[in-house]
This record gives sequence, structure tokens and C-alpha cells, in this order.
Amino acid sequence: MTRLRLSLALLILGILACVAYLARDFWQTQPPIRIGILHSLTGPMALSEKPMVDAALLAVEEINAAGGLLGRQIEALVVDGESDWPTFAREAERLIEEEGVVTIFGCWTSACRKTVRPVFERLDHLLVYGMAYEGLEESSNIIYTGAAPNQQVLPALQWALSNIGKRVFLIGSDYVWPHAINAIMKDQMEIQGATLVGESYVPFGSTDLDAMVREIQDAKPDVVFSGVVGDSNQAFYAALQAAGIRPETLPVMSFSIGESELEAMKVSNVAGHYVAWNYFQSLPGAVNEDFIKRFRARYGESRTTSDVVEASWFGVKLWAQAVQEAGGTETGRIRAAMLRQSLEAPEGVVSVDRDTQHVWRPVSIGRVTPAGQIEIVWSAARPIRPVPYPKTRTPEAWEAFLAELYAQWGGQWANPRTR
Repeated sequence: MTRLRLSLALLILGILACVAYLARDFWQTQPPIRIGILHSLTGPMALSEKPMVDAALLAVEEINAAGGLLGRQIEALVVDGESDWPTFAREAERLIEEEGVVTIFGCWTSACRKTVRPVFERLDHLLVYGMAYEGLEESSNIIYTGAAPNQQVLPALQWALSNIGKRVFLIGSDYVWPHAINAIMKDQMEIQGATLVGESYVPFGSTDLDAMVREIQDAKPDVVFSGVVGDSNQAFYAALQAAGIRPETLPVMSFSIGESELEAMKVSNVAGHYVAWNYFQSLPGAVNEDFIKRFRARYGESRTTSDVVEASWFGVKLWAQAVQEAGGTETGRIRAAMLRQSLEAPEGVVSVDRDTQHVWRPVSIGRVTPAGQIEIVWSAARPIRPVPYPKTRTPEAWEAFLAELYAQWGGQWANPRTR
């Protein structure tokens, strides 16, 4: 009897070993889960968007090293949007329909996002958008991991009016994001009793900023708020320096320059000026220190992290949690699961807001140091609930404002005369 039991036990163990071997072989042969990473690798926005690609790839590598998702590895298809919005739209459609990606992570500018949005809505697909933006939008096909205006622009405005001065000059590249955030700030300035002394826009990608700097000099503001983006930033701060404008007497608050941009700029031109973001590399804490260490181990000790780097990284991580919870890669299931996700990110706990599909995030204001880092001068005490539509106007009024810009620009999200 004992010998019979032993034989049965050995038989069962053998069967279990075979099942485990076959299961392992089955999972190893499963096709990868394909995602798209769609950013500008060339053109004026490449400076800002390449680090977002690096961050997304780091997140993918970390997930794969930990065993992947649902027994499958993630395959990331990196595609160049060429700093050209129609190219982004074409590539998004190709990634979805021809390459079979289950989600796309990408875009920087709002003109890009607004151009690709109809593609995602028509194909009922999912975009994870990691850039701070103007708000005034909610789409069931987009998860917004960057800041809404009440999580970046408005806190920076309030801080500057209280700590610098109330004579304000607004500048930006000539497309939808700068026009929209400037409209949002003008509404708030009226409430706060601040004075708008000037407003100016530069052609997208332009490196001739001398005329704009002369306008600023003539207006004599206390502070400049900048929505200038991409390569134009290098030219703008160089023009300020050449004109003898120093941050001690006329500081600029930028909403587009982070540590990644500073890597490619002449820091002496920018040192002393301000920036507003939800994450800085200089944030204290073990989670951030470990994140910086892993990023540098992958891309080099000289590399810096930044807000868009962190948002790009945790966007992939939130998505991975959602896929795991959903138990599949169907768009509707991932989207529904995304609304239940939270994560201890380098900046602190980030959570997807169920009502808006935006993320709760803190905000900080920093001053650029001569070493090319950002010294934090003020931080919110806790994560801020996203409010995509500022309460100074109704959502319908904001939509009408955007529609007017779109019509004025001939059905585009940037001024075509300045491209």
C-alpha cells in the first residue's frame, strides 16, 4: 500500500512538473503587448520630447525586467512626430491600425494633442498625455498625466503677484496653449487687480526673439510669464541677456523650461529666472533619489530628470497597473481601470481623477541656479485636484474661445502665418 501511494505521489508530481513546464513555454511564446511612443525626435520640439521617450522606455524596461504584464513582455514602438502635427496624426493612425498598439504615449504641444485627438476618438483608442497644458478639454480617449491650469499656471501667477509685482507681460509661441493659458491668467489678473502691460507671440520654432524683447523693455513690467516653447527658448533668454535684462530686476516665469531643457541651454542666460512645475529633480525623498539613480544608470550620470520625464515614466507605470487589473488589453477595460489607479511617484502620490481623467498632482515654483539645477522656492502642501475648466468662464464660453482661435487660424491649432 505504501509503495502504491509513493507511486501515485510521484505520478502527480510528474504531471505537475509537466504542466508547469508547458505553462512556462506557453507564456514565453505569447506575443508581446505593443505600445506606441509618439514624440518629436527631430525639429524644434525634439529638445523637449526626447527625454520623454527615454523615460517611457525606462518604465517599459523596468516592467519587463519584473516579468512583464499578464505573462507577456511589452514592446515599445518609438515613432518620430517630426514636430509636425499632421505627421503625429498620421503616425497615430498607423500605429493603431497597422501596428496594433494597445495604447499610445505621446505629444507635447497642445496643437499636437488637439490634432491627434479626433484619431483616438474615431478609432476609440487611448492616448496617455504627459505634458502640462491649458485644460479646457476632457476626452474619454485621453488620460492627462500633465498638469491642468489650476495645478501649474494659476498657482505660479498667484505667487508672482504676491512676491514680485503686479505689472505683467505675457508671451508665448503662437499656438493654442500659450493663447489659452494667457487668457486664463488675464481673467485671474482682473480679479487680483494686476495690470497687463503687454502681450506678444513669436512664430512657432522661431529663433528671432529680439523684437519681442524690445517690446518687453518698452513696457517695463514687473514680471514676464512665458509660454515660449522648444528651440525658441534658447533664443529668448539669449536675447534677454544681450539686452541687459537681468532676473534681479525683471524675472521671467516659464511654464515650459525644466531640467531637461536646461541641459541643452546656456545656463548663464537662464540662471535666476523662475519656472513652475509639479516635479523638480531637487525634490527631497528616497523615492525620487532612487528614480534619479535608475534614470542615470540607464542614460548616463550627467542626465537630469524633469517634470515631463517623471510624468512620462509614471504614465506608463499607471497604465501597467491598469492592464494588470483589467486582465486584458482591450481599450475600454484599460480606460476603466486607469480611473482607479494611484502610484507613489517621485513627486509623491499621484492619483487619476475619475471625473476628469486628469491626475492629482502637487505644484512647486523654482529658481534656476548657475549650476543648471532648480532650487525650490515654494511648494503646495498637498496634491491638487485637477480643474480643467477654470471657473472664470463657463465651459461653453471656453469652448467658444477655442473655436474662435481655430477658425481664425484656418482650421488649425497654430497660427499658420507664423509657422
